[in-house]
Amino acid sequence: MITVPVSLPLTPYEVKIAPGLISSAGAEARALFPTAKACALVTDSKVGPLYAETVAASLREAGFEPTVITVPAGENAKCFAEVESINRQMIRAGLGRQSFLVALGGGVIGDLAGFAASIFYRGIPFIQIPTTVVSLVDSSVGGKTGINTPEGKNLVGTFHQPRLVLADPEVLESLPGREFNEGFAEIIKHAAIRDAAMLPAIAAAATTPRRSLSDLIARNVAIKAAIVTADEFETKGLRALLNFGHTIGHAIESSAGYGELFHGEAISLGLRAALFLSERHAGLDPAASRQILDLLHLYQLPLVLSPALPDSVLFEKMARDKKFEHGAIRFVLVPQLGDAHVSKAITPQDIADAIAHLREPWSADS
Repeated sequence: MITVPVSLPLTPYEVKIAPGLISSAGAEARALFPTAKACALVTDSKVGPLYAETVAASLREAGFEPTVITVPAGENAKCFAEVESINRQMIRAGLGRQSFLVALGGGVIGDLAGFAASIFYRGIPFIQIPTTVVSLVDSSVGGKTGINTPEGKNLVGTFHQPRLVLADPEVLESLPGREFNEGFAEIIKHAAIRDAAMLPAIAAAATTPRRSLSDLIARNVAIKAAIVTADEFETKGLRALLNFGHTIGHAIESSAGYGELFHGEAISLGLRAALFLSERHAGLDPAASRQILDLLHLYQLPLVLSPALPDSVLFEKMARDKKFEHGAIRFVLVPQLGDAHVSKAITPQDIADAIAHLREPWSADS
């Protein structure tokens, strides 16, 4: 087992990484909550049939009484209606302040269930059991929870740190190829902003058995943990570095309609735009951009924006983004791979130029 600490001053916790770990969820939970009896296990309609009973059986074996709550799979589940449904099912099941919640699923479940836990009886603890690449390496760590609205992604939410994250790379073996590949946008992003030396390992992972990715997962979790520890509530500017590729990427994701593009697919497009602006405003070597683009292509991630998404809609979505501060654009740039900073030099015209760049063809042979 690999253990990565998230050393927050008030709410420290561990990310444990090992194949087969979900079968030990009950024992891990009992160590955290020695007197608890009832808990909620929140999952979705895709993950639930695969893993919910394994986790629930482990919880029962440890002496807990789990209430399994299943929501529809997909980004559309991140809404007020599902939060209300989860909380009301927990109330009807008799859960209270001494209970805890287990979030079993990808980033959508982590965000949604974490938010539900943060407001249930004004906040109960929860455990993350991520089941996708994105959630294993990124969204399960850091305590950001939330839901979407028609106006934009993650505009309603809380900071609510998990008490534990159980990362089991074996669950990746059940992912279809497209869902597996999309998670690598976040891994590639981490390399671009913090660890350029990870690039060869990312390329090698394309042909590595999925259950053997513990080291790569741990390397990414360590990056996220270090940034979150230094800037838990995104008040110092450091945590904003994790938004590399996300300003335009989130706008693309919400403009396309949640579920039309996977998160990582939209972020891939956002990364291409961010690299373009990093060359223009931060002096990034085009050869370095090419390294990142080649990796995104290796994982079959999109690099050309659909003409069905008009500029006007993208700008409307970006105007509501939390990364826009008093009308100014806070945009993450990389002057060189492994180094990033937040810039206020990006103008609306730069954004328009970057979107135009995304509409230009890209070829692996060019």
